[in-house]
This record gives sequence, structure tokens and C-alpha cells, in this order.
Amino acid sequence: MAIETGRERAVYASDPATSRGRRYGEPASPTRNAFRRDCDRIIHSTAFRRLSHKTQVFVYHEGDHYRTRLTHTLEVAQIARSLARALGLDEDLAEALALAHDLGHPPFGHAGEQALDEALSRFGGFDHNAQALRVVTDLEQPYAAFDGLNLTWETLEGLVKHNGPLTDAQGRAIGRYAKPGVPAAILAYNQIQDLELWSFAGAEAQVAALADDIAYDAHDIDDGLRAELFTLDDIGAATIVGDIVRDIAAQYAVIEPARRVHETIRRLITRMIEDVIAETGRRVAAIKPGAAADVRRAARPTVAFSPAMERADADIKGFLRPRMYRHERVMHVMSEAQGVLRDLFAHYAETPADLPAEWAEGFDLAGESTRARRIADYIAGMTDRYALVEHAKYFKDTPELR
Repeated sequence: MAIETGRERAVYASDPATSRGRRYGEPASPTRNAFRRDCDRIIHSTAFRRLSHKTQVFVYHEGDHYRTRLTHTLEVAQIARSLARALGLDEDLAEALALAHDLGHPPFGHAGEQALDEALSRFGGFDHNAQALRVVTDLEQPYAAFDGLNLTWETLEGLVKHNGPLTDAQGRAIGRYAKPGVPAAILAYNQIQDLELWSFAGAEAQVAALADDIAYDAHDIDDGLRAELFTLDDIGAATIVGDIVRDIAAQYAVIEPARRVHETIRRLITRMIEDVIAETGRRVAAIKPGAAADVRRAARPTVAFSPAMERADADIKGFLRPRMYRHERVMHVMSEAQGVLRDLFAHYAETPADLPAEWAEGFDLAGESTRARRIADYIAGMTDRYALVEHAKYFKDTPELR
């Protein structure tokens, strides 16, 4: 199946000309539409630049060729644009959502998130999606007239709901939030701008979510192979990758190992993209959405993997979980990284004068919950290496994380 290089805009695509607008009114740009402007604001943000030194799986000094949060984000954005173009969706909005989706991650990846979640357990916990919303609506402060980046409603909605609705129609938390509840930061902002937490996000947000899955699967395989945590034959014996490896072997009797890996990753990405295009076509034919609102009100995602590819995606993640994410070598480093963030949180709580002046201002007058959240905001914004530098200021046993 050939992927289209461009097509007429789908009737259910989001349209920047009819955006629901921004929290703070601004004059329109003479050169950029509303969604392109969102992309540019995200790219120029401090939080986006910090992604270059935040962990994806391997900490930054383990090797120059492993993915960071930034390179992962750029790969997600490329896949999202490809999918949006093929489906006739708005490429700029899909890109904006891909670029913003990891802005809320603290240093050291999911290990860092777990450490902050534990530190904030009495105050609603820490959730990287909620933190991303805080980053773009409050913590980034480049503009004279308002806090945050003042992104469009469609970008904020997609940032919060790219993995599906957060509540049912009665406002009860569902899915991953069924037990802990919807994070307070999301609920608070929803009172300012109704993000319709009970509905699906637009098709572009659904594209960004699947682009994230595709990038994770393909590039974590690549990084795991580079780190020699498993072999291509290992993963080929357990997942869809095996079919691709056999196809390559049949086509190229002799091929260098590095080319074999790259060809495998390239074909896996292509196969998954083509599957999304085909399955989305089937769902559109069944739903017959006449506008973006119809995608939001649908009973299930409109942009999706086929059932077979959903199983393949689960197989890949099931393979990677014990052999990479929970590999003894990775777990050792991440355990030490969690200790770094726990130490920093405890230190700043005990000695808030060591916070930068802009973070320490009014600290003593704030309630316990507000103080804890402010410390978490500061730590979450750190890069891996800055967290280690800060830890070394106050502790003698800063780990090397190797």
C-alpha cells in the first residue's frame, strides 16, 4: 500500500480558521494560522529545549546515539505529520500535539515521575499529562501579557485527552484515572476552559497518540539492540518483527547487521503507519463523520490500529517490558535516579532557601500542598544533568548512573 503524499482536507479535520480560540484574546498572525502558531510557541519554549537532556530510557551520558525525550518527540512529530497528511487532517495541529506531549515529564523518565508521584502522594500525586498542561498554561512565562503559551483550545484539549476521555458523561473519572481521579490541575483548568473531558479528542490528537506508540515501539527496539539488551532474533521470535526480518533475509542474502536493524525499524514504522491509515478508513466509512465534532462524540476512537496491529503493538511492549524497561541494568540506574529526586525533594522541603529566588518567593506563606507542588514543579523542569549537579551541591553520595 502506498502512503499518499497529500490529499484533500477531510471534512472531520480540525480547521484553524474555526478554532475555539485562546484563553486570552490575541490579534491573528498575518503569516501563520492558529495551529502553526501553537507549534512555533512550543518549539521556542524553555520546556521544549530541556527535553534534549531528559531521559527516554537511557540517561544522557550512556551514549550519543540513544534517544532523549527531544529526539523521541521529533520522531513522534514526523510520524504524526505523515499520518495527518495521508488522512487529510491538519498537519500543524498534529505536530503541535506531538511536540507538546512529553513536556510534563520530569528528569529520568518514568522513574522520575514515580519519585515525584510518591513525594506528592498526600497532595494528589504527580501526573505527566497534567504537568504538561501546567507547563503550557502557567509555568512557561515568556509573554508580558499572560502566563503560559496561550495555546488554542484544540491543542489543550488534545494534550489532555490524546489517549481518550478522562470522565464519563456524568463527570466520573474513567480509564487510568478511575481509581486516583482526574488530576486536580486538569480539573482546575477545565473550570477556566471546558475541555469536554467526557469526549474523545479531535482526530489530530488521536494521530499524535498513535504516532507516540509507533515511535516507542520502533525506536525502543533500536535502542535496546544498540545497548545489547537483546538481539533482533530474540524479538523476531516473539513479535511481528519476525515477519519483517524474514522478508529482509529473503530479499538480501547478505546484509550488514547495522543495515539489517535499520531496515527492520524502517519497515516496522511503515507497516504500522499503513495499518493506521487502512483502519481509520474503515472506521470513517462506518461512522461517516461530517465534522470534527462527530469524531469527538464517537463511541470509540476514529484513528486507530486494526485489532491485529493492536495485538502486535501489545506483543512488542510485552517483549520490551522485561527485557528493556525492567532489565536489571536499566532498573539499577533508574533506582539510583529516583533516589536523586527523592533527596532533592526532601532537601528543598527542609531548606526552601536553597530554591532559586523566583521559586522561593512567598514560600513560607503558602500552604503545605502549594509548597510541595512548587518544589515538584521546580524538580520536574530540571534536566537529568542539572538534577545531578544540584544533588551534588547538597549530598556527598551523588551516583554516576552507569
